[in-house]
Amino acid sequence: MRIAITGASGLVGTALRRSLAVDGHSVVRLVRHTSASPPGHEEAHWDPVGGEVDTDALRAVDAVVHLAGAPLGPTRWTPEYKQLIYDSRVNGTRALCTALAEMDQPPPRLLSASAVGYYGETGPEVVDEDAPHGDGFLAEVASAWEAAATAAEESGISVAYLRSGVVLSSEGGLLGKVLPLFRMGLGGRLGDGRQYMSWISIADEVGAIRFLLEHPEITGPVNLCAPEPISNAEYTAALGRALHRPAFLAVPAVAMRSVLGEFADETALIDQRVRPRRLLEADYAFRHPELEGALSDIL
Repeated sequence: MRIAITGASGLVGTALRRSLAVDGHSVVRLVRHTSASPPGHEEAHWDPVGGEVDTDALRAVDAVVHLAGAPLGPTRWTPEYKQLIYDSRVNGTRALCTALAEMDQPPPRLLSASAVGYYGETGPEVVDEDAPHGDGFLAEVASAWEAAATAAEESGISVAYLRSGVVLSSEGGLLGKVLPLFRMGLGGRLGDGRQYMSWISIADEVGAIRFLLEHPEITGPVNLCAPEPISNAEYTAALGRALHRPAFLAVPAVAMRSVLGEFADETALIDQRVRPRRLLEADYAFRHPELEGALSDIL
């Protein structure tokens, strides 16, 4: 297959590129710069702000995986940064999908990133893809993010929305950022630790994306998360055991809110219990259905 990827230098994009290359697939990276491509790499120019996409480079691709978007943090969400988070996802998706829809022969498949943030705060209730979108900034972003791909759907492209949970990898993301602290025995739960976290290993994030590339009949929202969400306290204890380090400390919720504000409430402290019903019904075989095994492999 020949796959075009936006956000190809990010955590998930990098892992996906490696996986595809190992199996002999070719990748076209959609990039904002216009310099010559490195030897052995294909690149196509796109400008998500200006709405420009080099569709000539996309004429022979079998699918597009759209992962681009400004990092959520950890940082305090100023009004300006919240606008950047929103625009980088919604405007970028709209620009890409409008360009694809205007092609004479658009790529037949599009996987467009989204997030379990779509559901907002779920509390102890288990939710799946049939649940409505919730409240909060990230729920608003995810809803608009998915709606921005309407042009692609209307043009006949098979579109699936990747509602990813917290992606666990030693190379970045939530786990990668806190590993140094945990290795020093300074890790601990966030708040009271009772909030549920919907997580997925980087291997299953890539595996699920590749599974969906091979199953274009699966359209609409698909939750990319492990079958069993875990509480932050359980996650903290499991990470401590995997590293053979104590993890008895705690970061009070009030301290997190004082430093990170809304980011703390909508990411680290939010209670989300999301189930990947559609992946399970499609018989996707999780490599890491349980956290202990995932951490063992990752670390």
